[in-house]
Amino acid sequence: MLDSTKIKLGIAPIAWTNDDLPQLGAANTFEQCISEMALAGFAGSEIGNKYPTDPEVLKKALDLRGLQICNAWFSTFFTTKEEEETIEKFIEHRDFLYEMGAKVIGCSEQGHSIQVLNKPIFDEKPVFTEGEWDRLIEGYNKLAILAQEKGMKVSLHHHMGTGIQTPEEIDRFMEQVNENVYLLFDTGHMYFSEGNQEAVNNLIDKYIDRIVHIHLKDVRQNIYEKLKEERWSFLKGVKEGVFTVPGDGVINFDHVFLVIKNSGYEGWMVVEAEQDPAKANPLEYAIKAMDYINEKTGL
Repeated sequence: MLDSTKIKLGIAPIAWTNDDLPQLGAANTFEQCISEMALAGFAGSEIGNKYPTDPEVLKKALDLRGLQICNAWFSTFFTTKEEEETIEKFIEHRDFLYEMGAKVIGCSEQGHSIQVLNKPIFDEKPVFTEGEWDRLIEGYNKLAILAQEKGMKVSLHHHMGTGIQTPEEIDRFMEQVNENVYLLFDTGHMYFSEGNQEAVNNLIDKYIDRIVHIHLKDVRQNIYEKLKEERWSFLKGVKEGVFTVPGDGVINFDHVFLVIKNSGYEGWMVVEAEQDPAKANPLEYAIKAMDYINEKTGL
């Protein structure tokens, strides 16, 4: 069983309204989203495109429902744009999350990313040049210092369709950045990348001491295999239901939860399973995720 004084459970609004595919859940309101999160028993949330940008307005809405903000996606472009452009936007993002009480900033390098493009996700993923890797590493080291100014931590979200997707790419990043740059561990994206349970287990084994935020998502094997066979884009896979909540797909979470328990991890575990809410009712699946995690971890 996991220690509820050290680990909190959150859920991402992407199950209600999708930032990359706004037509998914377009009718779902911010108030519905956070009310159903609270109803399902979650303690916190990441930030979606319908959330108020005024910290006071957002805090009031969350406080009424007993919710906290734990993280929000931030796109970096160190490989394709001027460094200062990313840094300026990062400072603004950092300050907003700080006002909301978050301790972690989840970043993804979106230079050359194909995750929102209509391209086969496995055939056309980007591969960084040596110069791009150098700029990326230097950039993240600078972000880590800026985060530390507010008592926060920067984490890299390995993600399908980006230049940091595979275990080898994650290894290179983690080996080259400074120790104050951390990892956002995502079960679904790791399984998606490699297609096997071993990759998920190996990644958390290797980096648990540098993991500061965890995304829990599952994969539907039959849809995953069809995606690979028919060479779908990432977003087509999402629309067709390749992702689901923990316990509803092929991933075995037993080892993941055991490593988290034995490590003394402190922080958030966030259910982040983007689906079409017209096909997968967000409240129903939020409750399904909560029931599964409670059964496995006691949280």
